[in-house]
Amino acid sequence: MLTYIQENPDRATKREIARAFGVTGANRIPLKHLLKDLAEEGLIEKKRGQTFLSKGELPSVTVLEVVSIDTDGEIKARPTAWDADTPYPEIFLAPGSGMGRGRTGRALGIGERALCRIAKKSDGVYVARVMRRLDREEGRILGVYEKVGRDGRIKPVDRKSKRDFGVREQEASGAQTGDLVFAELLPRGEYGAHLAKITQILGSTEDPKTISLIAVYTHGIPMEFPDAVLSDVEKIEPPKVSDRTDLTELPFLTIDPADARDHDDAVYAEPDTDPSNEGGWIVWVAIADVAHFVRPGSTLDREARRRGNSCYFPDRVVPMLPERLSGDLCSLHEDVDRSVMAVRMTFDRHGHKKRHKFVRGLMRSRASMSYEEAQRIIASGDESAPNASTVLHLWQAFKALEEARVERQPLELDVPEHKIELDTEGHITKVGLRDRFEAHRLIEDFMIAANVCAAETLEKQNTPLLYRVHEPPGDEKLWALQEFLETLDIKLARGQALRTTHLNKILARVKDGDFESMVNEVMLRSQSQAKYSPDNLGHFGLNLQRYAHFTSPIRRYADLIVHRALIRALKLGPDGLSDAEIGELPDVGEEISGHERRAMAAERDSNDRYIAAFLKDRIGATFTGKVTGVTRFGLFVRLNETGADGLVPIRRLPGNEYYHHVETEHALVGEITGNRYHLGDNVEVRLEEAVPLTGGLLFDILTPPRPGKKKKFSPRPDGKRGRNFKAKRGKKNR
Repeated sequence: MLTYIQENPDRATKREIARAFGVTGANRIPLKHLLKDLAEEGLIEKKRGQTFLSKGELPSVTVLEVVSIDTDGEIKARPTAWDADTPYPEIFLAPGSGMGRGRTGRALGIGERALCRIAKKSDGVYVARVMRRLDREEGRILGVYEKVGRDGRIKPVDRKSKRDFGVREQEASGAQTGDLVFAELLPRGEYGAHLAKITQILGSTEDPKTISLIAVYTHGIPMEFPDAVLSDVEKIEPPKVSDRTDLTELPFLTIDPADARDHDDAVYAEPDTDPSNEGGWIVWVAIADVAHFVRPGSTLDREARRRGNSCYFPDRVVPMLPERLSGDLCSLHEDVDRSVMAVRMTFDRHGHKKRHKFVRGLMRSRASMSYEEAQRIIASGDESAPNASTVLHLWQAFKALEEARVERQPLELDVPEHKIELDTEGHITKVGLRDRFEAHRLIEDFMIAANVCAAETLEKQNTPLLYRVHEPPGDEKLWALQEFLETLDIKLARGQALRTTHLNKILARVKDGDFESMVNEVMLRSQSQAKYSPDNLGHFGLNLQRYAHFTSPIRRYADLIVHRALIRALKLGPDGLSDAEIGELPDVGEEISGHERRAMAAERDSNDRYIAAFLKDRIGATFTGKVTGVTRFGLFVRLNETGADGLVPIRRLPGNEYYHHVETEHALVGEITGNRYHLGDNVEVRLEEAVPLTGGLLFDILTPPRPGKKKKFSPRPDGKRGRNFKAKRGKKNR
């Protein structure tokens, strides 16, 4: 409403406002009260029946638009309803307040708007906290421009958007058909047409690299580093060797994906020579000492917190730290001395940890190996291969830890990961399952052990930290899981404290059976979402009482916090966790948990669009897949070949009957026959539509439904009983 008043000062009477927002009849009374409240709060003022925006001073609550990132890496905003003759005041969003709590978990991007509470500091600078995000369409849209005659139009990339926006010739900013553009919404034109003005051209959609750009900008992920941050990075120097424990004689290895862009962890293992620990192992995990380079309160620190984590797309990485750090000074390159935070862990022959110790050290990696290279040595046992002795020791130590992991019983969900491969020009060459080696689990188990050590040490030292927490399924999700399992004649006892062992027994029971993928899918959806918190709520999935992320500070801000906490607790230097940071841990945990969800959503959207582009030339082809989602409006099917997800609308299901969504059974059930489609069903589909712009895929289903028993359903609100029911069954039975 404030935006409307600002953009239409000559049409801001109560009658015009009511007309603009479609307020009629009795609803005009609360509109009158709302305008009165806005006037009392100082947001507007009324003169001779007209409504104007207040001048000169900011009210305590107002709408702000994010305009830039200042030289210190802070988010700067401006009031959308500023109508003073003087320049608008300096307004900064308070750290962590750009998330719009309780909403999407995505930080505000440039051009986005939010209703904010404003406070004026003694120095005259305003600080704002977000109360409620405003819809993205109220500020800017991201879409593809198409020239139509002299003018043009923009088709938004958001698949939920139901309209295009017109662009007048003078407001196209030189855009050409097929350009990906940002645009500002304008007041409606003649006959209520939706209009926009292009403000930025990002590139042509003919360039496949714009696919990931759509995800980056749609989700408000920061791309470019501020000049002040880049300038400060250039001044950074490596630490003094004298301040470090010398670990350069230990033959550490880094083991990463073949296409890894950074190396933030290195490992080494050797048999324990202590006679009292026969068959035991010494395992070292060394992690890049990012805390030395990224100091609390610095411009670099604020920028890292604003990003929260690195984001990974098929064609690019949007890093948390600038390249000079993430790809150079903090990356554990082969045959280069690097500063690290390292933990030395002692395990017995059965993989139980006996003790551990953290040091701040200097190491030198003997080799940067891929998982494939390590796996070949493990599989062959070839002791003559380069670094074979170190790899085989790591393997033997892992087998001991594996024994303890089996005893601990973490949740053993089988969730395959798909990989998109591109050529040098960014076009997809292959989509398939990512290879999964025992070498992957080796590294994972060592990293989990190091993370546990970090949490244990900080608890023992009474030092605050951010835990990685994963709570058990909530009552509602657990109840739904139990209801579903009962449809498969599988009992999950009610009323008992849920443990991972209960779920693992069910997963083992359905393994290699018809319902394996379906049970894995439903069980995965029943889980709570992991997050960061200063409160130790445990980690249900890993079945651990305490757990913290320590092993990836190059790409996760949470790990950097844990490094600083260890430095403070163990007195390893002056750059530990500050008192100010401790006070902000709840806000930081909430903020970076939101950044993590934002990154996951962006990565998923990017993959969807890449795969839609890959499949657009195969319209009409048939594929095999599995039903991965059952909703009131249709079935979601994941293709076996590519892992692509698409929709079979309910109107395209076979048979002349109405399908009911039976939520407890995760099924669509025919009203007349009782035939059904279940979550996890193997089906054949035909691709009818692929839209790279939105990532949407539409299928026709070729597999008939499973036979089932007729169910009794409540009457439909419209009184109808199935598609074409009148023609098929007659009026009497309606």
